[in-house]
Amino acid sequence: MEVKIADSWKNILQPEFDKPYFKELTDFVKSEYENYICYPKAKDIFAAFDFCSLNNLKVVIIGQDPYHGPSQANGLCFSVKDAIKHPPSLVNIFKEISSDLNQEYPQSGNLEKWAKQGVLLLNATLTVRAHEAGSHQKKGWETFTDCVIKQISEEKENIIFLLWGGFAKKKVKLINKKKHHILESGHPSPLSANRGYWFNNKHFSKTNEILQSMNKPKIQW
Repeated sequence: MEVKIADSWKNILQPEFDKPYFKELTDFVKSEYENYICYPKAKDIFAAFDFCSLNNLKVVIIGQDPYHGPSQANGLCFSVKDAIKHPPSLVNIFKEISSDLNQEYPQSGNLEKWAKQGVLLLNATLTVRAHEAGSHQKKGWETFTDCVIKQISEEKENIIFLLWGGFAKKKVKLINKKKHHILESGHPSPLSANRGYWFNNKHFSKTNEILQSMNKPKIQW
């Protein structure tokens, strides 16, 4: 696996690429992609960083694993390619946006447009074997993405972190609460949403209110 990461992120992440665990991780990922069908496509593994520059960063959303079905994952958490059926969590995200902001349910599940506005859509694990959820967990990706969160916390200020569900909420220890804004809620998955832990969290309007209070452009969700 060749690591091609956007220049704006290189400066703060380069030390990670030189560490032994990252070499083991790249060897593992390379072998997996050579011997199995894996997602996302190799060129999209670092897409979250390609579409959202560090300089433009406003919001961080943390997911867990890429989608493991055909043609779904595009390197951005919760996002799918154009014309792909929306997975259940994304359906609930869009329902909440629709009611929170009083706007129509979006047709495309491709969230690149969010990323281009400064939303980092970061999965904790950046790759997965087809049809095997969690198959690339605990191979080093989490060490890397934890470092990403820590570096953002240290290098930036007034970033809005949206922590959805138990897994994402554990990342709070990596974030300096005095410098940043943290919004927490249940996960948008049907299991959590149907128990009342997701809907009406109003994270999308709250995010825009925080951005407006800092005279930054709102996100067009």
